[in-house]
Amino acid sequence: MPELPEVEITMRGIAGLVGETVQSVTIRHPQLRWPIPAELPTTLPQLTLHSLERRAKYILANFDTGTLILHLGMSGRICLLPQFEAAQKHDHFDIQFNHGQVLRLRDPRRFGAVLWAPQAAQHPLIKPLGPEPLDDAFNGDYLYNNIRTRSAAIKTTIMDGHLVVGVGNIYASESLFRAKIDPNTPAHKLSKARCARLVQEIKATLGDAILAGGSSLRDFFGADGNPGYFQQAYFVYARSGQACKICQTPIKQIKQGQRSTFYCPVCQK
Repeated sequence: MPELPEVEITMRGIAGLVGETVQSVTIRHPQLRWPIPAELPTTLPQLTLHSLERRAKYILANFDTGTLILHLGMSGRICLLPQFEAAQKHDHFDIQFNHGQVLRLRDPRRFGAVLWAPQAAQHPLIKPLGPEPLDDAFNGDYLYNNIRTRSAAIKTTIMDGHLVVGVGNIYASESLFRAKIDPNTPAHKLSKARCARLVQEIKATLGDAILAGGSSLRDFFGADGNPGYFQQAYFVYARSGQACKICQTPIKQIKQGQRSTFYCPVCQK
């Protein structure tokens, strides 16, 4: 599943559309995770795309009268294509802009989303979200104060989007390794100093992933069709049984909340 860095890279890849006007909209297969609003082919044409922003794993495309909310789901891609590029089997949604380019959602598993909101901040998917991990509001004090009553493992805790958004499975495992924290540690047992270190490493890990173009494990490619390369720098994720790059101990794999967690039993105490 594309995580925060991949969504950020995708958003940056379509930034050239800002200031352009919609010419037409095509809905081929409306049944995604939620149905694509049937009114979009009449709502969007002649509207100008004023800005793009990322909120958690959502891309918010802000138009004159509202916001298009885009989510990549498990296997979705947003492609930026020439005007007459033929649609493929899993191409579900197009926005044709006046300057000739097409924004296209390609999603084989159909877990992505295309939604419309007059006010994105009040949409039920957006309103309850916690702070962005790269913002100043997410800091050591914030994390320490908000996990005091949480007995769940720190790995699953930092993946809670109500606490902080965008720390998905890959980057949670990598951040905890960098912070030298066992993913099984009950959240409330982290000291203020360890919370500060973890926040620092979450920010650094996500920042490094963005610089590397994200992670391309199965389905992710940027809007320009290029893969990311951060998977080449993984310390623990998907490296079960391989030697730790720091201490040479075999990396362990466990299940937490139905997700695989990878960690070094020596480096992460």
